[in-house]
Amino acid sequence: MRDPADREVYFEFTVIGAFVKVVAIDSLTAIEVSITGPANAPRAELQRVALQKLKARLSREQAGNP
Repeated sequence: MRDPADREVYFEFTVIGAFVKVVAIDSLTAIEVSITGPANAPRAELQRVALQKLKARLSREQAGNP
């Protein structure tokens, strides 16, 4: 499995009232994770947290612990 840093990741931002849902999707495996945060939070910070969660999920998948 390739290093998550070498993969393309898609982000989807959906504002729901005072909150935003961020979905991070790995382009190779189609594994996705989501986070929620305040709608006024910096977009880069929300993206960073979602990417961190995706990398953790991919590591668990690679180790055989979904």
